[in-house]
Amino acid sequence: MTKPILQSRLPLSPWMDPRCWRLPGIQPVEGEDWLRVDDAFAAQMAERDSRIATEPSRVHALLPEAKEAAAELLAILLERLAQTPGYRVAYDHVQRPDGVTVPLDPAQPLLTAGRLVQEDLCLLTRAGDEHQLSGAILCFPASWTLAQKIGRPMTVVHHPVSHYSEEVARRVQRLFDAIRPGQALWRMNALVYDDPTLFQPRPEGAARPKPVDRTYMRCERQCLVRLPASGAVLFSIHTYLVRVADLPAEDRAGMEAAGL
Repeated sequence: MTKPILQSRLPLSPWMDPRCWRLPGIQPVEGEDWLRVDDAFAAQMAERDSRIATEPSRVHALLPEAKEAAAELLAILLERLAQTPGYRVAYDHVQRPDGVTVPLDPAQPLLTAGRLVQEDLCLLTRAGDEHQLSGAILCFPASWTLAQKIGRPMTVVHHPVSHYSEEVARRVQRLFDAIRPGQALWRMNALVYDDPTLFQPRPEGAARPKPVDRTYMRCERQCLVRLPASGAVLFSIHTYLVRVADLPAEDRAGMEAAGL
């Protein structure tokens, strides 16, 4: 079995914080903290590079209506990374903190962005009364499949998710409409897994295997960022994976009360 890619700790145990655990659990981002580099950076980025190189059609999709937003997102990332310790940004390439050099390809903005940061990057554009998933670089899906969700509105994207009621869907849409540039929002979820694989796509309706050994805690820190020029919303996903046994005793004890 391949050695699992793990962080040494979680930045937060969301099930221990009522602000995070009540749906939709949205909170304002402090400053510009919607991109992060952690101790799993090198290993996660190597996995991302491999997925993008060997099976790009499974991890990438971009509809015509999101091309402008994808180009805008890449430009924003490059501006941010130029100020981020460990990165070196040149006109035609970026050197990451792990020493890998990534060529810049403006013709493939999301594929390029997916090799620069740990986060998966999903672009949501307004389509009628809802936002739809119009583009994504998704290397670490947790029980969903990009090909089935691209071009679909958020209520349909979340249809198989328990507790995603019509009322929650309306609240989330109002939230999307209210997001302002420079005022990013975040939430964080948590699920227990036995399988530490980061790439876990599943077709709609296929249940996630019920954990037996309860070995790993998988959390996603999800941020919502309004892109100022295109007006699209970026939904970014930073995946954390740690051993349950490495969590603080108090957090392990709180898992049962949280239904984990």
